Amino acid sequence: FTHCISDALENITHSICTLEFENNRPLYEWILHELETAGALKSPLPHQYEFARLNLSYTLTSKRKLLQLVQENYVDGWDDPRMPTIVGLRRRGYTPEALQLFCERIGVSKADSWIDMSVLEQSLRDDLDPKVERGTAVLSPLKLIIENFEGDIEWCSAPKHPHHEDWGRREFALTKELWIESDDFMMEPMKGFFRLYPPKDGQPGNRVRLRYGFVVECTGYDMDENGNPIAVRVKYFPDSKSGTPGSADYKVKGNIHWVSVSHAIQAEIRMYDRLFTDPNPASGDKDFLTLLNPDSKKILRAFVEPSLALANKEQCFQFERHGYFVADRVDYTTNQPVFNFAVGLKD
Repeated sequence: FTHCISDALENITHSICTLEFENNRPLYEWILHELETAGALKSPLPHQYEFARLNLSYTLTSKRKLLQLVQENYVDGWDDPRMPTIVGLRRRGYTPEALQLFCERIGVSKADSWIDMSVLEQSLRDDLDPKVERGTAVLSPLKLIIENFEGDIEWCSAPKHPHHEDWGRREFALTKELWIESDDFMMEPMKGFFRLYPPKDGQPGNRVRLRYGFVVECTGYDMDENGNPIAVRVKYFPDSKSGTPGSADYKVKGNIHWVSVSHAIQAEIRMYDRLFTDPNPASGDKDFLTLLNPDSKKILRAFVEPSLALANKEQCFQFERHGYFVADRVDYTTNQPVFNFAVGLKD
């Protein structure tokens, strides 16, 4: 009764709502017609338009169920980056432009349907890719020791964005000890593994290029008491530095990223995955609480290049190889950087 009268008094032309209000439209129009006949309202009168609500896979939008998740501490509040709330999406790194692009792509329909989460994620990738700086982060660190490295520092550089040279370059130090990703080394390499592995059966260890740096060759590794590698040993080739004459003569298939042990900044990386294991957690008679993904949040202690400690809150970056991350709008500080995983480089 109130809805249609308020719309008319406020000069609303299109009253847009979801399909469950479709059966209210006859009443909506009848009240307006009777008031117009009685002279209480004048044309043009508002009209109600219905559309199908957005059903997004691997999440739910019921306010009652979302409230339960918050109140019973299944999530870290309304702005938890796993939540489908505006504040949650914002803290996850979603931009207004990404959400607008998503809405443009899915369109408006009267047919009930489910939109796959990958459509939303791809909208964020497409928005961030051309406009965010690149950076280097090692999320699962393993020490690499360059045995024949002499001196303190060899400075290397990379563009802040590969397609925007005018943005300038970022510089970082290459030193004797580096952090690399632990899965960039295998003691017993599988077929098709082109990263670091040690010498075997009289054959030299594999060669890779340290991204933006030198080519190195694995010479061995150190293990802990349980037989797990704790350090990889390599030798480097001084004439192989990226961008220098002759560096292209080194043909290697592997290219790995790294940060200097003595220069890297320790950071907290919050890795987020989909909140539910079921694509339709609210459908049927399912108990949505039993479908929560136990691995939807993981906290990593990682190392990032020094420039990332100078980020602004909510600033997004592409961590090369890993995906897109955002400086947490609440917890990030220059002394203790905190980055939230937004979306991977590909689906």
